[in-house]
Amino acid sequence: MKIDYKETTSDLISRINIHDKFGGRNIDEWMLETLDLKEGMKILDAACGSGKQCSSFYTSLKGNCDITGGDVSLELLAKAKQLSEENGQNIKFQTLNFNESFQFATNEFDLLSCCFAIYYSEDIPFTIREMHRVLKPGGKLFTTGPMPENKQTFYEIIKEATNKPIPKMPGSSRYASEILLAIENAFSKVEIKIFENPLTFPTVEPFLEYTRASLSEDRKLWGDFFTEKDSFVKVMRSIEDVANNWVERDGKIVMTKVVGGFIASK
Repeated sequence: MKIDYKETTSDLISRINIHDKFGGRNIDEWMLETLDLKEGMKILDAACGSGKQCSSFYTSLKGNCDITGGDVSLELLAKAKQLSEENGQNIKFQTLNFNESFQFATNEFDLLSCCFAIYYSEDIPFTIREMHRVLKPGGKLFTTGPMPENKQTFYEIIKEATNKPIPKMPGSSRYASEILLAIENAFSKVEIKIFENPLTFPTVEPFLEYTRASLSEDRKLWGDFFTEKDSFVKVMRSIEDVANNWVERDGKIVMTKVVGGFIASK
């Protein structure tokens, strides 16, 4: 299944910052509590993006670890390397494409993490098999992704503003079904953890910033929403009008992120 998708550094960082500022819970803390990392681990973070997860693991393990981050985006890898250098963290980064064989030996890693990205694989079973292959016996795969209930307020406002059906999202439409099944078929045991994080926007502006970053990351995902010249500007204006009505009515906009964490043992 080929998915037209391209994440940019600015869009990714914008959404991360909004989660940190307006969220009621910290997903990085939840991940660390869920994983119970051990010093000395060898870790691969697949689709590492700008390196946020690699940095979190490194800090938690006090540098007593061997971490490699891989991503298909050279722009994001450059940002990850910059972050690592600024923080004085010895983390390796290299290109990694879900749709190609991983350039690592069999039975190499204790942990393979893949946060908010696995659903962009063109061939989920192939990608899962590669993740399984590079893990040591007893090693663990940890993935995160949106569940079907994720950020319903976001979609309700867009639907009200455009009067159009929301397209199937690569994450929430695949993660708890097709992807979970592929992981269960490849691994001996799978645990499911749920993380809920209400983002509370007291004003319209941060919600619009989040929406703009989410919609612009790849307009192809939204199909008919952007078919004319200046479509993006017109859609955002309509969303702003509806969002203002919600804030006037409720005094705020609350958008709950619902994330599934799958921990699979080899």
